[in-house]
Amino acid sequence: MLPNPLRALLLHGRRRPLRIAWDETYRLPLAPVETGPAPLETRRADDALFYLMEQGAVTEDSLLTFGPVTYDLLEKVHTKAWLESLHDPAALARVYALEPRDVVVDELLKTLRMAVGGTVAAARLSVKERVPALNLLGGFHHAAPGKGSGFCALNDVAAAVAALRQDGFEGRVAVLDFDFHPPDGTAACFVDDRSVWIGSISGADWGPMPHVDETVLPHRTSDGPYLDALDALLGRMPDAGVVFVLAGGDVVAGDRLGLFALSLQGIRERDRRVAEKLAGLPQVWLPAGGYGPHAWKIVAGTGLVLGLGRTDPIPFDVDPLALRMGRISKKLLPEALGSSFSLTEDDVADLMPGLRSPKRRRFLDFYSAQGLEYALENYRMLEHLRRLGFDNLHIEIDKTGAYDRARLMGRDGSTGNTVTLIELEAAVERIREVSVLFVNWMSLRNPRAVFSTGRPKLPGQEVPGLGLAREMTLLLGLIAKRLQLDGVAFRPSWFHMAYAARDTSRFIDPGRQGRFEALLRDLAPVPLLEATRAVSEGRVRLNGQPYEWEPEEMVRWNDPERAEADRELVVAERERCRFTVEPRHPAAPTRAH
Repeated sequence: MLPNPLRALLLHGRRRPLRIAWDETYRLPLAPVETGPAPLETRRADDALFYLMEQGAVTEDSLLTFGPVTYDLLEKVHTKAWLESLHDPAALARVYALEPRDVVVDELLKTLRMAVGGTVAAARLSVKERVPALNLLGGFHHAAPGKGSGFCALNDVAAAVAALRQDGFEGRVAVLDFDFHPPDGTAACFVDDRSVWIGSISGADWGPMPHVDETVLPHRTSDGPYLDALDALLGRMPDAGVVFVLAGGDVVAGDRLGLFALSLQGIRERDRRVAEKLAGLPQVWLPAGGYGPHAWKIVAGTGLVLGLGRTDPIPFDVDPLALRMGRISKKLLPEALGSSFSLTEDDVADLMPGLRSPKRRRFLDFYSAQGLEYALENYRMLEHLRRLGFDNLHIEIDKTGAYDRARLMGRDGSTGNTVTLIELEAAVERIREVSVLFVNWMSLRNPRAVFSTGRPKLPGQEVPGLGLAREMTLLLGLIAKRLQLDGVAFRPSWFHMAYAARDTSRFIDPGRQGRFEALLRDLAPVPLLEATRAVSEGRVRLNGQPYEWEPEEMVRWNDPERAEADRELVVAERERCRFTVEPRHPAAPTRAH
C-alpha cells in the first residue's frame, strides 16, 4: 500500500479539507428510535463531524452551506400523493417503525428535507469542482417514487440526480450501494433511466431489481470474501460523470440489522479501494444504514479516507459526545451557572431574615435555575426537547427530604399542559471516605410518547424516555468534576439500570461487582428486556438458589484507578457465581423494589 501522504496526493491532488454537508437538524427528532426494535444512533452525524474536525480532515470553512430540498425538486422523484401523505404522522411513523404520537411532523420533515438538500448540494459541488463530498446524513435507498420504508422517506440520490439534470448535466450516473440491504427504492426511481447504473453488494435477496448489478453475499460474510466481491463489482462499473457511494455501516459485525461480519478495518479498506477507483471523478459519499455503537466510527472512517487518505483505526474508547460536552463545560463560567460573588436575592434574604424566600435558589449550593437552563441550552439538550414538541422550558429548584431537586418543566405542544420532562434528586455525600455526587433519583420522561409492542415498558418505567440518557449521564459527571467531587454514585433499582452503566460504573462492594459481572456473563444470550424482567420477577437462580436483585451503590469514579481497586476479589466472586433463568410463568407477578 502506498504511504498515506502519497496516497492522499494521488487521490485528491493537493490535499485540502474534505467538503462536508452537515446541519444542526441532522439529529433525528425521534427519541424512541434509540431504544426501539431497530435502534438508530441519532447522534451519528454530530459525532462523526466532531471527530473529523478534531483530526483535521474537516474545517468550519469546508462545511457546505445549503437549505432544504424544494418540493418542486422532490416532485421530479416522488408522486404528489406520497409527498402529501408525509404530512400525516401515521405515514412517517410507518417508515420509522414508531407510533404516530412519537412523530413531530414538521421537525422530522425539516430534518429529512435538509438531509436531501445536503446530498443535492454535495452533488453540485462535486460536479463543479471534481472533488469528493460527504453528506453526513443520507443514502435513503428504500424510498421509492410512491412509498417509503426502512427509515427512508425521501430518496436523496434520485433528488440529487434530478437537480444535476436540471442544471444541464448529461453524463452517466453510477450508484455504488454497499448497505447490507438492497437498493430497492433507488432501483424503482431509475427503473426507466438507462443513464443510471446501479451496483450493489448486499446480504438480502428481496427479489429482482431490473437493471441493477446485484451481488448477494451469504450471512456472516467476512472481510476477505466481501473485498473480493467489491473488486469484481468495481471492475464491472462503467465510466461515469458522477458517482454516488452509499458507504453502509450496517455491514459491520454485530450490527443490529445487518448480518455480515466485516471488521471496522475491513470497512475502511472497502472505502479506500473505492476512493482509489474513483480518484479524480465527481463523487458523493453517503452513510446509509448503521445501527450500533460503531455507526459513527464508520462514517468518520469514510471521512478520514477521503480527507486524509488515512486507514489507521479510530481508538476504541473515543467518545465524541463526551469530548464535545467536556469542551463546552470548560467554556461555561461559574458565574454563568449560578456561583457568583455578587449578592443574589437569597443572599439579601439571609442578611434580612424577615425577607427570606421559602424557595431554595441553588441546586447543590451552586447552580441557579437560570444557570442550569444556560448549561442545558449550551449542550443542545433544550433544542432537542423543543424539536420533540415541548416549549416554555424552564427549571424549578426545591428540596425533597435530604436531597436537592431540579426539575425541567415544559409545555406539551399537543395538549398545552405543563409537564415534568427531567427530574433529578441529588446531594453531596461521603462514601468510603470520599465525596461523591449521589443521585437519589433521576427520571427522563416523554409524555407525548407511548409504549408499544416494538418498544415495551421496562420495569420501573411510567412513560418512554427522551433520548437524552447519554447526555444526562455525562452531565452528572461534569457536575461532579466542577464541584471537585470524586465521582457520581447511584443505587440501581433494576437490572437494566445497572446494565446501562456497566461500561462506566462499578459497584463499590467488590463482591457485589463480581456477582454483577457473573450476571452479565450468564445472561448475555438473553435479550435485555427478558433479562431485566426475569430478575425483577424472581426467575433468576444464583448457584441454584433464588436470587433477588441487590440495589447497592454503583460509582462512576473520576479516577479510573479506583475502578480497578479490589479486582482480585471481584474476579474470585465472579468465578464462584453461576446464574440461570427459569421460564416465565404466564401469570408471574412483577416484584416491586
